[in-house]
Amino acid sequence: MATEEAPYTVIKTDDIFELREYAPQVLAEIIVDGNLESAGSKAFRPLFRYISGDNKSRGKIAMTAPVSQEQRGEKISMTAPVSQQSVQGKWAVSFMMPATYTMENLPTPDDPNIKLRQVPARRVAAVRYSGFWSEKKFLQYKQELDNWITANNLKVIGEPVWARYNPPFTLWFLRRNEILIPIASE
Repeated sequence: MATEEAPYTVIKTDDIFELREYAPQVLAEIIVDGNLESAGSKAFRPLFRYISGDNKSRGKIAMTAPVSQEQRGEKISMTAPVSQQSVQGKWAVSFMMPATYTMENLPTPDDPNIKLRQVPARRVAAVRYSGFWSEKKFLQYKQELDNWITANNLKVIGEPVWARYNPPFTLWFLRRNEILIPIASE
């Protein structure tokens, strides 16, 4: 059975880059300490326990893709939108919830560190690449995406999100990784 993925519409494609519109989503999210590479591993187990029934209704929730990770810190209000800055090496790691769930009907997590959060519709610039989950690859492709954003006169309005679509046992050359950067709508 196929894994449900975050739905989006492609506005523009340019080789490995895309400009996308995402529909609203609900996330189960946990904040963890660590570096880029270790944070995902640290957060995976409690999030997986939540979707496996470690919740108030004991209901299982289907696994979705991607597993997302972004630096998290203090939110600073702007006129529009809200921007985020990293503070003290914390990372927000999240599982997208299946589209059949809303904030109202999702089971409450037993783990108080897991928060449910509604993400509004948004526009992002994306780059897709394969290979190992490493900070080196992340930084390389983030720089390429930054260059593409600048060349296309797009305005960044948030922090990059690292999205991983495959389980860790997937062969490295078959892994789908993406970096998503929020962009202002025109």
